[in-house]
Amino acid sequence: MKKISIVIPAHNEEGNVALVHQKIKEVFDDMPDYGFEIIFVNDGSRDKTQQKLEELSKKYDEVKFIEFSRNFGHQPAVKAGMDNAHGNAVISMDGDLQHPPELIPEMIKKWEEGYDIVFTVRTYPKQISYFKRKTSDFFYKILSSLSDVNLTKGGGSDFRLMDANAVEVMRSFNEDDLFLRGLTSWMGYKQTGIVFTANERSSGESSYNLKKMITFAFTGITAFSVKPLYIAAYLGFLFSGISVIGYGLYVLYAFIAKTEISGWASLIMTIVFFGGLQLIILGIIGIYLGKIFKQVKERPNYIIKNKNF
Repeated sequence: MKKISIVIPAHNEEGNVALVHQKIKEVFDDMPDYGFEIIFVNDGSRDKTQQKLEELSKKYDEVKFIEFSRNFGHQPAVKAGMDNAHGNAVISMDGDLQHPPELIPEMIKKWEEGYDIVFTVRTYPKQISYFKRKTSDFFYKILSSLSDVNLTKGGGSDFRLMDANAVEVMRSFNEDDLFLRGLTSWMGYKQTGIVFTANERSSGESSYNLKKMITFAFTGITAFSVKPLYIAAYLGFLFSGISVIGYGLYVLYAFIAKTEISGWASLIMTIVFFGGLQLIILGIIGIYLGKIFKQVKERPNYIIKNKNF
């Protein structure tokens, strides 16, 4: 009997863990040829998530939990689940039921057809705000254009199935700023996608705000490409050339025409503009230096406080 490991990061999901377990159990009750385990990763929850997980694990043998010493983030939580999974395939999904468990049989079917990685392509229902849909589309467009990985529009969801061989490769990665969506695309293997419509959260509120989305975008771009550094260099050459040519011609004209060179306002604005441009370029360089600084420390992605397996 083949075994499927389900990895679910949980941060303040006390109202969802029992429900998502029940939904997954119902799916596998209709698939008697497959065994399964559900690995919940408690990512520093401040509510009763851990208590609920301990209660579930006493009732159901398939429920496993990993408790972090503090909040390390969504990506390290997914990685921790993969590092401790024992299935022939591993499915990662969120614990708020926005990723429908009913899609699991189709993912397994694709895996049985020979695909090593089965990712999902998310679409949004009409009730999701226009701003949310557009910012999500913009995120994937920018990420694909500035990085060296090609993410399908809506295909960067962490709802995916990976064969045990691919998971073993993922375990070998020791990157500080994890971007699993990009890593699975970069790894290669035989991949296919399944379209699904994201559900509403079952309970609670999402902690994934605009600030975290922007930070995540920077992580993805800088983890897989040095294009921003080239862009910074190109901008430096471009504006240096414009300033030399433009102001050189202006000074030459003023000298020939013997007119007074005035315009302190435009001078100050020019200084401010180029000063801001320099800060942007230094900021881009600083991001890469900061990533190197954190990587060379070789600290673990997460610290496990407790687990039941």
